[in-house]
Amino acid sequence: MELIYVLDILGTFAFATSGALVASDKKFDLFGVLIIAFVTAVGGGMLRDVLINAHPINWIGDLNYLYTIFAAVFFTFLFKSKIAYLSKTMFLFDTIGISVFTLLGLEKGLAFNLHPIVALIMGMISAVFGGVLRDVLTNKIPLIFEKEIYASACLAGGITYLVLNEFSAPQAVLFVVSTIVIVLIRVVSVRFELELPKIKDDLFTKK
Repeated sequence: MELIYVLDILGTFAFATSGALVASDKKFDLFGVLIIAFVTAVGGGMLRDVLINAHPINWIGDLNYLYTIFAAVFFTFLFKSKIAYLSKTMFLFDTIGISVFTLLGLEKGLAFNLHPIVALIMGMISAVFGGVLRDVLTNKIPLIFEKEIYASACLAGGITYLVLNEFSAPQAVLFVVSTIVIVLIRVVSVRFELELPKIKDDLFTKK
């Protein structure tokens, strides 16, 4: 459980930082930055816990999540002048966040005896919903609705986890290999501008 907890805190910090960076770029005040960092970091986990009836909800039962969010906001304000010019900073923290939260959400779903497919969906919700809230509140099109391969990377990593779990792989191997899968898919898809097929405008239009 110690490894899972450390990863959860890491994911919370990464997502809170990504939210703080976006809010800071939008010129939000300190309170606004805190709100965006908060919903980005814990929004997906809250929705997951509500859906599977897990109580107390993650951050309510452990104030370390709030402390982590405050630390991430402080980190952002302290080092933004040094990291903001890096175009890949936002991508880095967002990718770390979705990787960690996908696997933690999936594992929590399995711990609640959910069907693996449902647990996989819970992992995806944990990973992407905080980012959806962040983008909506900052007046952006959510990343999962744009061309980048995002939620699909989470699903691929989750499936990898489930397959390895069937072979009773050690927990460290489960997390490391599945995380690598998610990160690689994100990096390769962005590097080579890969995207999922789209429905053509004239698909249902008679010629």
